[in-house]
Amino acid sequence: MSEGNLLPVEVIGVRVEMPSNQPIVLLREVGGIRYLPIWVGAVEASAIAFAQQGVLPPRPMTHDLFKTVIDTFGSPLESVHLTEIREGVFYAVLNFEGGVTISARPSDAIALALRMETPVLATVELFTAVGIEIPDAAEDEVEKFREFLDQINPDDFAG
Repeated sequence: MSEGNLLPVEVIGVRVEMPSNQPIVLLREVGGIRYLPIWVGAVEASAIAFAQQGVLPPRPMTHDLFKTVIDTFGSPLESVHLTEIREGVFYAVLNFEGGVTISARPSDAIALALRMETPVLATVELFTAVGIEIPDAAEDEVEKFREFLDQINPDDFAG
């Protein structure tokens, strides 16, 4: 996949979409006005929220364990690519040093990327297919979303 086809994204955070009670992770195109909402499971939402809040559980969660394995075996995770959506399902790829790639669910890929401080990028095609434009004038809505995120607890996503 060409790097020119990819745009860096910032993980804004997770929230529960009402009335469906479905967790979503919201990503924003760096330097742009487009956002990607990706529906995720409750466990993955918690993992992303824990990473964003710097919560260290007493025992490693799956993503923490995977980070430790990667660090131990010395094949750095270089980037995460959110590649496409097919039949309502999002796809991602973990890109390791040396050109090794592994298919992953976006929620797991994002949770790992946050723990490893690895860049997350999304394809232009993904933004074209499901991106939402929020003009600068609506930035106050994004700020309200960020305030909401500051007040939630990862336990709010427990099933």
